[in-house]
Amino acid sequence: MRVFVTGASGFIGSAVVRELLGAGHEVVGLARSEESVATVSAAGAQVFRGSLDDPDSLAQGAALCDGVIHLAYKHDFTDMAAAAQDDLRAVEAMGAVLEGSNKPLVITTGTLALAFGFTSPIVGRSGTEVDVPDIAGPRIISERAALALAQRGVRTSTIRLSPSVHGRDDHGFVPRLIAIARAKGVSAFVGDGANRWPAVHRLDAAILFRLALEHATAGSTFHGVGDEGIAFADIAGAIGRHLGVPVTSITGDEAGDHFGFMSVFVALDNPTSSRLTQDRLGWQPVQPGLLVDLEEGHYFQS
Repeated sequence: MRVFVTGASGFIGSAVVRELLGAGHEVVGLARSEESVATVSAAGAQVFRGSLDDPDSLAQGAALCDGVIHLAYKHDFTDMAAAAQDDLRAVEAMGAVLEGSNKPLVITTGTLALAFGFTSPIVGRSGTEVDVPDIAGPRIISERAALALAQRGVRTSTIRLSPSVHGRDDHGFVPRLIAIARAKGVSAFVGDGANRWPAVHRLDAAILFRLALEHATAGSTFHGVGDEGIAFADIAGAIGRHLGVPVTSITGDEAGDHFGFMSVFVALDNPTSSRLTQDRLGWQPVQPGLLVDLEEGHYFQS
């Protein structure tokens, strides 16, 4: 299959490109900058110039291929609403050229939609693939667009990724927590730190994207989750041990000053199951979990 991959030069996208090529697919990778061009080309993929700011370029790339994996996203926490609208435009532009083709379009959202997206939050259980947020928050609108496209002859599927997609060269939430702990001289958690984060290794996530591309039915939702829920206090504890700094509780009122924009996320309880994903696609996470990955030490090499 000839596959158009947005975000092909990124932390997750580069692993997806390698996974697709290893499985015998041909990959066309979106590249915005010269640096991205070099990365995509070095991986063995064909380069397609374009960006999220140019929906027409995304449509052109999608039209050239037999399927799409959409990973690119503007992780601008100062204007999450604008980033969500850009993502929605990207999904709609690529979906429009795939209408009636039954070609696969795999989009990316997050399990945090299950923490933010309900009038009455999920309590007392892990979120599942059949849970459908009822609030039109960031990235949730893209999930809804994918479901609508499934009714118009596009084999859409949504992969909700864990807030921590981890592994070597990670530059997401966990490295930010480490940087904060270094700067503050303390590794903190909020309250008792019992709130839970799911996590997945990027190599396991890459396999999941390939399987969804190849086998997902239209309108499917999957969870990129290896660790169903790690207590945030345990994440803070691992960071503190490796940095040699104290590990301590702070109050919710103190979280803003300590964590900055991350304060929105650090106290969220987001336990999430991937059982249905594993059953439906035969996907099995095999890479180290987040705490094991932290113990390997590569996150702390300066």
